[in-house]
Amino acid sequence: MKSRYKSYKTVEDLPKLAGETVTLRGWVYKKTGKGKLQFIQLRYGTGIAQCVVFKNNVTEEAFAKAKALTQESSLTVTGKVVASGKAPGGYEIDAAGLEIIHISQDYPISAKEHGDSFLIEHRHLWLRSARQHAIMRVRAVIIKAIRDFFDASGFKLMDSPILTPNACEGTSTLFETKYFDLGKAYLSQSGQLYAEASAMALGKVYTFGPVFRAERSKTRKHLTEFWMVEPEMAFFDLDDDMDLAEDLVEYIVECALRSCQKEFAVLQRDISALERIKRPFYRISYSEAVEWLQKNKVPIIRKIDGRDVESPFPWGEDFGTVQEEALMEQFDKPCIIHRYPAAVKAFYMKRDPADDKLSLAMDMLGPEKAGEIIGGSQREDDYDTMLERIKEDKLDEADFKWFLDLRKYGSVPHSGFGLGVERVVKWITGAKHIRETIPMPRMIHRIIP
Repeated sequence: MKSRYKSYKTVEDLPKLAGETVTLRGWVYKKTGKGKLQFIQLRYGTGIAQCVVFKNNVTEEAFAKAKALTQESSLTVTGKVVASGKAPGGYEIDAAGLEIIHISQDYPISAKEHGDSFLIEHRHLWLRSARQHAIMRVRAVIIKAIRDFFDASGFKLMDSPILTPNACEGTSTLFETKYFDLGKAYLSQSGQLYAEASAMALGKVYTFGPVFRAERSKTRKHLTEFWMVEPEMAFFDLDDDMDLAEDLVEYIVECALRSCQKEFAVLQRDISALERIKRPFYRISYSEAVEWLQKNKVPIIRKIDGRDVESPFPWGEDFGTVQEEALMEQFDKPCIIHRYPAAVKAFYMKRDPADDKLSLAMDMLGPEKAGEIIGGSQREDDYDTMLERIKEDKLDEADFKWFLDLRKYGSVPHSGFGLGVERVVKWITGAKHIRETIPMPRMIHRIIP
């Protein structure tokens, strides 16, 4: 689509413009110089271009401006596009003119090593670094891939509210606020319950937006605010749900491999592991997973009198990071674990008709210590059973009247899942910590910047 706005050339345009004179705008990423030469690495959202300022080719004023530039100063450069094997991207600008927009003073993030605490305090500036820049570009590709996948598969985007009157998965992990004269409201943990209502109207839907968990967790895989895509499908059973989850993840990885080669090079990401992500994925039941943990002596660790005490992993406990990572050591692509104990899963998950102790739930674990990247289930579609579950969990029946109505008026089997965007970005980019996968991370001890 041709833009009606002023058309500026960018770094990614350079291969198509060899021999032409162009004007680029951006920021100084690095600068070196000696004698009559100044080399400026000009940063823009699409990459970095080397600009060569030769004193004999510019005015004295322009050369003085080039020498005065500092890290992250903003400027405009005009010059000819020249092929160069030594330049980033294979092309550079032979500068004929230069104008300073703003001189940056004492930019705090330099080439020297900085600690994690310093960098996260300067997250608003850290985003400009090559590594963080690459991660954000991969994130954008992943989000587009998710939307393209569902839009092309007959799903409709349906927004669920962020302010909700009740919990979806327990009140202990909710952020609470006062809501006028109506009492308490909460920041949503999930768009799922409302997506179920949308699915009963439109068949196949997905929600995509921020969700919030007030867990006091400080692991490399937890944020208090993150983005989640949640498809919900009428007439889908658990097997359909797992098939869709595999299709989605395979498509996301394919898109990243196709579109992010430059970013993977910056990140020094070994993409051979990603190239193996092809369906079918592995699938094992929860009971088979527990048998494997017991056979391989992977323990559960509990705090007893302030001490860590190991014991054999028992059937009926939910898996933690230790168990998930141990299980995934045997797999080179994602594995879906299904049919968990009902006692460790949410009230809305349907029980297995073959064994009432089990729920028709599934989690997809990623390789390379990615952890859980998808969690989902077939939903309970029977009114009386759902009402019983709500009472068992000591939830307020009045809060869930509308949710029960979905089982009262034209109920059908239905399923869905949630995929955490930041967990997928962390896995695909090989990021060290999940705080690197979202522009402004929110953690239990950080809400600034």
